[in-house]
Amino acid sequence: MSKVIAVCGVKNSGKTTLIRRLTEYLAGKGLRVAVIKHDGHDFTCDIPGTDTWQFTEAGAYASACFSDQRVFIHRRGSDIREKELIRLFPEADIIFLEGLKESSYPKIEVIRKENGNAPVSNPTGRFLIVSDRDSSDFSERALAPEDIPEIAAAIDAFFA
Repeated sequence: MSKVIAVCGVKNSGKTTLIRRLTEYLAGKGLRVAVIKHDGHDFTCDIPGTDTWQFTEAGAYASACFSDQRVFIHRRGSDIREKELIRLFPEADIIFLEGLKESSYPKIEVIRKENGNAPVSNPTGRFLIVSDRDSSDFSERALAPEDIPEIAAAIDAFFA
């Protein structure tokens, strides 16, 4: 069973950077890491001019491309939620969900001095704050963004 963790925070708090650093660290230790990003806005997920882009532009509600190395699926009007996407990665040791601050998933909240003073996420499931603020600013356990090995250890401890 995969460990599923939401990494949340306000816009530009450092969520993507933290997930990238944790992914590099954990993958370097031999773990299989998957990341599912929630975007509250519409987004472009295919490169204009590619075959799959052309299919979608022609009116296909979905297109897929696969090779021996990767799979890409683009689907419009999706009502798929993160639970269905999590099931696509049964071999993952850990799955990071970027966003979903209102969820009850186990979560790490990222808070930067420039754009936040206090957690904004649903406290249910929150087990760690990652912040460049002084750890004494929080009543919960807080680690600095550069403390990747300690953050990884906190994840292990949470799921132990």
